[in-house]
Amino acid sequence: MNRYVGWILAAIFVALGWRLYGWPGIGMAASVVVFWLLLQFNRTLRVMQNAGRAPVGLVPSGVMLNARLKPGMTMLEILQVTKSLGQELPGQPDTWEWRDQGGVTVTVSLPGGKLQSWHLTRPDSPAENEDSGRSPASP
Repeated sequence: MNRYVGWILAAIFVALGWRLYGWPGIGMAASVVVFWLLLQFNRTLRVMQNAGRAPVGLVPSGVMLNARLKPGMTMLEILQVTKSLGQELPGQPDTWEWRDQGGVTVTVSLPGGKLQSWHLTRPDSPAENEDSGRSPASP
């Protein structure tokens, strides 16, 4: 949810509580808003804790990560998918990289905190570089 929409809904909820129940309504609305903020904070801490336990920049499968990325994702949503902190690329602001054991690399660009673009890079296979015109059955 957009943070502005969330704050507007919270303000409407507090105003509605005041209109219907007076001061007790404001107290109840404020309690609900604080509870919602605590839930969001707890979710963020849990994601960061899980990502902090894994090796930096390592994912089980780069291809699966590439398939699960969508434009507009936040870093928190990407960390939920990767379960690992990414490596920030030096000299490239808001650009992060994850690798898997096979050498597949996924590079994401997050200008403004939202996923704008990503790129999957596969390593060159040695079998492709040798005798690429021959089939295995030919003598």
